[in-house]
Amino acid sequence: MNVKKRDYSLLGPDAKRAVETGLAAAQWYHTDITRKQMKALMKRDDQPAIRDTFILFGSMMFFCAIGVLLWPTWWSVPFWLAYGVLYGSAMDSRWHECGHGTPFRTAKYNDWVYQVASFCMIRNPVTWRWSHARHHTDTIIVGRDPEIVAMRPPALFRIFLNFFGILDTFHGLKTMLLNAVGKLDREEITYIPESEHHKVIRVARIWFCIYAAVVVLAIITQSILPLMIIGLPRIYGAWHHVLTGLLQHAGLADDVIDHRMNSRTVYMNPISRFIYWNMNYHVEHHMFPMVPYHRLPELHALIKHDLPPANRSMWEAYKEVLPVLRRQLAYHDEFILRELPKTAQPYRDDFHETVLGAGGVNQPTQLPAE
Repeated sequence: MNVKKRDYSLLGPDAKRAVETGLAAAQWYHTDITRKQMKALMKRDDQPAIRDTFILFGSMMFFCAIGVLLWPTWWSVPFWLAYGVLYGSAMDSRWHECGHGTPFRTAKYNDWVYQVASFCMIRNPVTWRWSHARHHTDTIIVGRDPEIVAMRPPALFRIFLNFFGILDTFHGLKTMLLNAVGKLDREEITYIPESEHHKVIRVARIWFCIYAAVVVLAIITQSILPLMIIGLPRIYGAWHHVLTGLLQHAGLADDVIDHRMNSRTVYMNPISRFIYWNMNYHVEHHMFPMVPYHRLPELHALIKHDLPPANRSMWEAYKEVLPVLRRQLAYHDEFILRELPKTAQPYRDDFHETVLGAGGVNQPTQLPAE
């Protein structure tokens, strides 16, 4: 089946269609959990996040200090690579989780880490708080979700470039400069309240001054060392967050209101889980975004009877994803429809009839009505 044309912009016909068909701000499916269980899972605790934050920033300072001491010899390279992953990838998950306000019980701790992580990722903290709220309201709804990475057909070269942070960094700096002169992008205006525009502009101007100072220092010292500490790690350390983040939704259904159809849970090694802050439990996170990251394994154990089986590793997940992306690249309108266990509530074939019959891979032969 040939791929249908999709307009992923927030200003095009698909955005209008999503509103008209009831996909925008729809009522999503959630696995049944008792109120007592959910209250316990949502309980916040400073201790795990403080521990992880000290480990993160302590490690960054250690690797950076060794990198500076060994500069400019090749012996410094492993330390810069480690520093880069923590700066350009671990900060992505810290930006994400602290944007939800769930890791720390103390609100100001969430905000402090969120501000630092946003700066490292070159994502305006005001803009992206609203952008990510839209992502959760309209997850992978074409024309509504501003954070769709793997489109149909997939822009694989763009994804490849972002393994090195190139396009995301360029876009972040470009948007920062636009905001710094007092303007907002047309799509930003669709989801950022006007009362917040001045905050977007203020942050961009502060960041511009910081980056300008770093560049000036690099010119004065005739060395890229200042940029190795601030700025460049966003490029050379981005690969891990792209490697893990691509698995969140790639190859799955769009325009559905069941996170089991458009999100993926993948078991990962402890180091990747630390960098990723347990976002590998992604179906669980989208169903219940107010559950702190350190409680997601517990949530997974509680509701996995109602979810598609988790991929056992990143390798297994990519073996599932890549063949579908290749077919989508050849303009075949296919996606992966994960089979549910017999203990699960079925997908809503009444609402998703056109999607379920459109081109799913590993599609169940019959979907019983709810």
